[in-house]
Amino acid sequence: MTSYDLILAAAAGAVCLAICVTLWSLGQRRSFEARIAALKARLVQQGGGADDAPAWVEAFDAAVLAVEDGHPRLAAGPEGLAACARVLGVAAEPQAVVAALAATDPENTHKLTALFERGEACAFEARGTGGWISIEGRSAGALAWLRLAPASGGDAGLPSAPRFAAFVDSVAEPAWIAAADGQPTWGNDAFIRAVGATSVSAQALAGRSFDRAADALAIEAAEKGERREALRWITLDGRRRAFRVSAQPLEGGGVGVFCVDVTEIEDVRDAFKKHVEAHDETLNHIAEAVAIFSQTRRLSYHNTAFAELWGLERAWLDERPTHGEVLDRLRQRRRLPETIDYASWKAAELTRYEDLGPQADDLWHLPDGRTLKVVRQPHPLGGMLLIYSDITGELRLKAQYNALIQVQQATLDKLNDAVAVFGSDGRLRLHNEAFETFWNVSAFALEAAGDFEGVVELCVPRLHDLAFWRELKGRVADPDPQMRAPTSGEVRTSDDRIVVYQSRPLPDGATLIAFADVTDTRDLQSALADRSAALAEAERLKRDFVGNVSYELRTPLTTIIGYSELLERAEGISERGRNHVAAVRAAATQLARSIDDVLDMAQIDAGEMALEIEDIRVADLLLNAQERALKDAQLGAVTLAVECEEDVGLIRGDAKRLAQTLAHLVDNALRQTPPGGRVTLQARRALGEVRLDVSDTGRGVPFHVQAHIFDRFVGRDRGGPGLGLALVKALVELHGGWVALESEPGAGSTFTCHLPETQQPGAMQPELGF
Repeated sequence: MTSYDLILAAAAGAVCLAICVTLWSLGQRRSFEARIAALKARLVQQGGGADDAPAWVEAFDAAVLAVEDGHPRLAAGPEGLAACARVLGVAAEPQAVVAALAATDPENTHKLTALFERGEACAFEARGTGGWISIEGRSAGALAWLRLAPASGGDAGLPSAPRFAAFVDSVAEPAWIAAADGQPTWGNDAFIRAVGATSVSAQALAGRSFDRAADALAIEAAEKGERREALRWITLDGRRRAFRVSAQPLEGGGVGVFCVDVTEIEDVRDAFKKHVEAHDETLNHIAEAVAIFSQTRRLSYHNTAFAELWGLERAWLDERPTHGEVLDRLRQRRRLPETIDYASWKAAELTRYEDLGPQADDLWHLPDGRTLKVVRQPHPLGGMLLIYSDITGELRLKAQYNALIQVQQATLDKLNDAVAVFGSDGRLRLHNEAFETFWNVSAFALEAAGDFEGVVELCVPRLHDLAFWRELKGRVADPDPQMRAPTSGEVRTSDDRIVVYQSRPLPDGATLIAFADVTDTRDLQSALADRSAALAEAERLKRDFVGNVSYELRTPLTTIIGYSELLERAEGISERGRNHVAAVRAAATQLARSIDDVLDMAQIDAGEMALEIEDIRVADLLLNAQERALKDAQLGAVTLAVECEEDVGLIRGDAKRLAQTLAHLVDNALRQTPPGGRVTLQARRALGEVRLDVSDTGRGVPFHVQAHIFDRFVGRDRGGPGLGLALVKALVELHGGWVALESEPGAGSTFTCHLPETQQPGAMQPELGF
C-alpha cells in the first residue's frame, strides 16, 4: 500500500460521506445502501477481490450513525459498525460504540458534545484496543451524523486516511490527485490555496488548474502508465518559483501529482551557469591560449585564443579530441617543437597527467620562429589545465631593451659629463666612466656603495658642502613632486674647480644627476668677454675715425667742387683746360659720394639709421631715377628706359633711401654697359611684394664674382672702394626685403629688389662690421 493509495482512500471516503448524508436526507436509505454495495463491489473488482482489496477500498466499509436528542441509531453500514465495535472492544450497538468513542479521550467527548448540542462539525481519530477509528461529524437540521470507519483496515501500524490527508496538508508544496483528463479530484491545502478554491470538493475544484503543463503531464502519465517529471516556473503568491512536478499513475486509476520547490536550486544552478559563462567569456578575451583536458584526457574546454594560436578547426575541437590526437594533428602541421623521437616526447607529455604536484614551465621553439611558454597545472576537477603564451614579441622586446641599455651605457661612457642615475629608493642604478674619473672613485667602490648616501661618502672629500648633498638627496628620494623638479647650479670643489650640476627627474621615477667641470670654460668666457670689450672699443674708435676722416675730407672736397664749377664757367680757358677742370670736378663728386656711402654704412652698422616711412608711388620713383641718370646715360651713348605696370601703385618705404638704392644700381648698370647698350628700370607686383628690376645689356658679371658681388670693399673695374652694391643690399634689407642678381657673362645682368608691400621698419637688420 503506497502513500498515493492512502490519499485516494481519504478522498474517496470524504466523497462517500457527502453522498450518504444527501441521500439520507431525501429518505432514500435503501437506494443509498444499494449504491454503496454496488460501488464497493466495483471497487473490489478493480482491486482484485474482497480479500486482497487495497486499503482505499476498505475505506468504504464505514458506518453512518444518525444522532437525535443524544440517541444514536444506525443509518447505514452494519459491517462498518461491527468492525468499529471490534476495534473498540464493545458490542456492535450504536449507543455502545458512541459511548466507547467518548471514553477514549476527554477531548473526543468535548467534540462529540459540541456536535450533538450545537451542530459543530468535527473530524478526529480515536484509538481502541484493536486499532484506530476515523470519525467525521456533520449536522443537518435537527440531526447529527457520524461517519465511523476503521483506520487502515484495523492495522495499528499504518496511519488512517484522514491522518494521512492531514499529513499531506502539512506539506508546503502543492500535491493533488488528478483524473485521467488532468482535472484535479483532490488536493492538499497548499494546492487549494494555489488554485484559489474554497474547499476540496469536486465542485470547488472543477475547472481549477495549478499549471496547464502540469495537467498535460498528468494526462501523459495516465496514458503511458509511467511516471513523468518536468521543471516548471510558476508564479505563486506573487513570486516566480521553480517547481519540479512529478506525475505518478495510481493503482485503480487517477494520477498523483506533487511538486517540489526547487527555486533555490535553480537559482544556484542559474548563477553557476552564469558564472561558468562569465568565466568562459573572460578566458575568451585573454591573449593566452587555454585548454582544459578531463580525466579521460579529452579536451573539455578551450578558449578562442587556443584555436587561433594553433590554427585548429573549431568543429574538430568541438568533437572533444584527446590530448594525444591534438598533439598528432599539430605535429602533422609542423606546429610542435622539432624532436628526433616524437613518440617518446609525446609519451612524456601525456605522463604528466600522473604527476599531481606543481610542474615546471616549458619553452617551445616552433618551426615558424615563434616561442611559446607552456604552463601546466592539475585541474581541481581532474585532468590538466594548459596555458600557452606567445612570448616571441616579449623576447624580442627584451633583446631590444638589453641592446638599448647597452647603447645607453656606451653613450653615457662617451660623454665628458659625469652622469649617475638614482632610483626612487635612492639606489644607484647607472653611472658612466666619466663619473668615476670626475670624483676619482673606482667602479668597485661605487658598486659597494649601493645607494645615494654611500656615493656621497665617496664624493665628500672633493666637495665638502654637506648642505648641497642634502638638497640633492631631496631631489632623488623625496616623493613630493615639487622637490623632484629639475634643478641646476654651480659649486666649487676643494681643489678649486668650478663644477656645474643639474638634476632631472626621469619618467620611471628615477633621477639623473650630471656634473661638469667648467673651470676652463669660465676662464675662456672671461677671456672672450675681455676681447669682446676690446673689439667693441675698437669698433667705436673705427666709427669715430671714419666719421672724423669723412668730415675732414668733405670740407676740402666741397671747396674743390665749388672752384671747379667756377672754372668751368670762366671765360678765357682753353677747351683742354676746361676738360681738365671737368675731370677734377667729376673725381671730387665721386669721392664725395663715396664718403657719403661710407658714412651711411657706418650708420647702418651702428643701428642708428632710421627710415622715414611714407607712401611712395613706384612709377614716380623710377622716373626720378631715370631723370637723374639721363645725362650720364647720354654721355655714354646708352639708352635708359622705364617699364612700369599700371597696377603697381604705392609702396611703403623711405623715398630718399629707395632713390639712393636705384641710383647705385643704375650707376653700376651704366658703367657695365658699352655704348649702344640699354639699361631698363622695371617694376611689378607679385605674391605680396613689389619687385624693382634694373637690367642692362652689358658684359655681365663673372660667375666667380657673383657670389661676392654684394660684399664690401670688393674691387670693381671702375668706381672707387666698391661700397655701392653693399649699400644697396643693406638698404633693401633695412626695408624688410632682399636683393638678388641674375647674370650671364657677356649677356648682361639684372638686379632685383624684393620689397614687401607693407614695410615694417627694422624688420631685418644688416650684419655688423665691414
